[in-house]
Amino acid sequence: MSQYVPDVSSRRWVIISSNRVNRPDELDDDPTNDSDVCPFCEGNEKLTPKEVFRIGKGNPGEPGWDVRVVENKYPITDFHEVFIHAPQEDDLHHLPPEHIAQVFQAFRERYNYYSKQAHVIIFCNRGEHAGASIRHPHSQLVALPRQISLMALAREPIKNTVQENKSFTAYCPEFSQWPYEVWIAPKKVDTLFGEITDVEIEDLVGIYINTLAKLEKIYSEKHKTTEGFSYNFYIYPGENWYLRIIPRFVYRAGFELGTGLSVNVTDPEDAARELSESSDELRVAPLRSASEGQASHEPELGSGEGGMEEAPVKTKEEQIEDLKSKLERLGG
Repeated sequence: MSQYVPDVSSRRWVIISSNRVNRPDELDDDPTNDSDVCPFCEGNEKLTPKEVFRIGKGNPGEPGWDVRVVENKYPITDFHEVFIHAPQEDDLHHLPPEHIAQVFQAFRERYNYYSKQAHVIIFCNRGEHAGASIRHPHSQLVALPRQISLMALAREPIKNTVQENKSFTAYCPEFSQWPYEVWIAPKKVDTLFGEITDVEIEDLVGIYINTLAKLEKIYSEKHKTTEGFSYNFYIYPGENWYLRIIPRFVYRAGFELGTGLSVNVTDPEDAARELSESSDELRVAPLRSASEGQASHEPELGSGEGGMEEAPVKTKEEQIEDLKSKLERLGG
């Protein structure tokens, strides 16, 4: 069982979960590691813990699924699940748009299953540098007691827009802690992720595919870490949710660990410009028009066709005050 250890002065918490040390490591270079059976591939369902949800055909624990959710064998907390994106080992943004929509629908269903009783964080670690231990692409869900204070950033103002559609805006916040990090935010405010509609999921899938495709291309040219596209994403667990994508172009080192400050080697404005340069050639057609199938979108907040407006230009004094506030948030 996990232990929750608080630091009273900073209001931060540490989770002691010693069973995590036993996780497999398919990505190491140890020649004695001869495991060639993937527990997440179709046909190996008996190798995973209990199945709790699926999209597709078949009974629990049997083949036939499109998206499968199982309990984590090495949980961080008492409620820790794994989303197996697909029977095959394709990265999420390489799957057909219709299938990616199923994955996000599974995210929504499991989020809503826990959200009334707990903080629910959904995240993906892809690649060795991002913390993945199994090659087969997957995401995870962890439910945390509500008395645990989370340090996740609130939604940042929209500046440095990369791309937008009817429901979402992709942008590189001025307060970007990592090179080329991208936030995808809904244009409707004051909502939880669990409230997303199927039509909005389709819009999210289109902008997600475009963003990851461009990040993967840039990563192949500029990364300073291990080979292979490594990135994390997570879905903010509270109101005014967003999906934050962090490509692992660089390592964090002693300065960042010792000060709590992040050193971003790429100006967010330059990152957004580079990401948006070829957005037209990468743009994916929506799965269906907004008038088909699902009920139409709820009214968007903000002004004009773009929904949320970009933040106004601030004076240097205002920028300094913002920086102080953000540093305080980082330092607890």
